[in-house]
Amino acid sequence: MAKSKGTSVAETAYHGIYGTLRVLVHLTAAVQFSYAVYYDYKYVHFPQSANIMHNPFGGKFKYLTFLDAIIQALYYTISLVNDFVGSNEVMPKKTPLIRKIKDYMMTTFAFPIALNVGITFWGLYAVDRELVFPRVLDAVFPSWLNHIMHTNIVVFIVLEMFISFRSYPSRFKGLAGLSAFMLAYLVWLHVIKHYSGVWVYPVLEVLQLPQRIVFFIGSLVFTLGLYMFGEVLNNLVWSKELKMAQRKHK
Repeated sequence: MAKSKGTSVAETAYHGIYGTLRVLVHLTAAVQFSYAVYYDYKYVHFPQSANIMHNPFGGKFKYLTFLDAIIQALYYTISLVNDFVGSNEVMPKKTPLIRKIKDYMMTTFAFPIALNVGITFWGLYAVDRELVFPRVLDAVFPSWLNHIMHTNIVVFIVLEMFISFRSYPSRFKGLAGLSAFMLAYLVWLHVIKHYSGVWVYPVLEVLQLPQRIVFFIGSLVFTLGLYMFGEVLNNLVWSKELKMAQRKHK
């Protein structure tokens, strides 16, 4: 009995520490990305010399990086609320609405879009930074903000995959939601091009029509692939918990 009680106390202490860590990560991320969105919107103004990115049509909302930062800020805020009034249990008796929203946001938007932004940005940056982040922007877009928007989003969302359990929706629902978002953004890019006369990203200016079509299709397929990667990673990280949930469900 004493041994069983000791094990119970140890497990309780472990879950308490783990829960505190999860809250701290969610709080740090929510504050960090919310401030990044605020600072970018309020204080970052592109100079006239960055003519290809200067057209005001669409404002900050034409950049996937900015939209993703909003998604991350919302996701971690919802996660923080869920930590206190929702549930992080593997198989709660009745799943709270806040938990359902959290899980869907993470799986369908926060994870795949964060990886898309981070990998695409740094990949193009390594090839030729002028295609995605011209040097003229260094004077107005601070390095710390650049790393929050393009590096920390990946670091925190991968960390989140390991510290917080979530249930993936049906593959159809998840891929449908992500596809709708990405297709809407591609339409938005063309609306901006129509009214402003320039593409949002310099890389699109150097591509011919067939190359742009391949680029857009590739971006969509790549993002959907990241969704699948997230599902596989989740199944690996939480394999024991998922098996336990399946046994309870039966």
